[in-house]
Amino acid sequence: MKNIDIQNIISLIQQKAIIYVPKLLLGGLILWLGMKLIKRLVVVLAKVMEKAGFDDTIRPFLISMINFVLKGALLLTIASILGVNLSSLVALLAAVGFAIGMALQGSLGNFASGILILTLKPYKSGDWIQVEEKFGKVEEIGIFSTNIVSPGHKTLIIPNSKITDGVVTNFSKKGMVRLEINATMPYAESFPRVKKIIQNAIAKIDNILEEPTTEIGIENFDSHSIELSIRPYVHPEDFWQVTFDTHEVIKKAFSDHKIQVAYSEGVELGSIGE
Repeated sequence: MKNIDIQNIISLIQQKAIIYVPKLLLGGLILWLGMKLIKRLVVVLAKVMEKAGFDDTIRPFLISMINFVLKGALLLTIASILGVNLSSLVALLAAVGFAIGMALQGSLGNFASGILILTLKPYKSGDWIQVEEKFGKVEEIGIFSTNIVSPGHKTLIIPNSKITDGVVTNFSKKGMVRLEINATMPYAESFPRVKKIIQNAIAKIDNILEEPTTEIGIENFDSHSIELSIRPYVHPEDFWQVTFDTHEVIKKAFSDHKIQVAYSEGVELGSIGE
């Protein structure tokens, strides 16, 4: 009886070996060849991306993703050769992928925007940009967010989806930015005279560009004075310093030439409630 059982087991092993050993050998051969091919393909793709000008930030990420997808496809192919039922496995992976996608919906949006930014390059590290009234110098472009440093040395971390969904002003694209400075003058004063005073004053500021020339004009008429618009052009990195210098020299010039301005007097003070 025992001899019969042993013979049955040996026979079963032989049958299974005949079926699976060739598949295992074939699977091992495909795995070895596939890994070699994927490794060489990834190296070629890396060189192609580098020559095509892909950003240094996105290139390693894309290569890793391609490497992962190719190896995953290779393993699924080997599993299919070994006779594994892939339908249930694929359904499970799809369900898991859907759940992860729903949980990371915002992050995936930032990720897609990051890929778009790094591919299209609307700005690069070192550029001065403005996003939703936030102005600063691009410090780092990541997959999920962009870091900019404001003139006050604050690091602003902006989600990439905010950038692609809105308007981005790149001041470094043209290499210059126009300041928008306002001043006032009384109605009785001569505008050509005041304009000349302002021109002479801001000519002392070294960082204002000669071309394009500074624009000075009347912007509006209010109830007490005439509003003037002063629009000098500067390099983006000089934005705030020239803004401060322009206000300073205009104030001094108005004082030296006795240019009056209207302001309220007799301010009534009151208590502050809780």
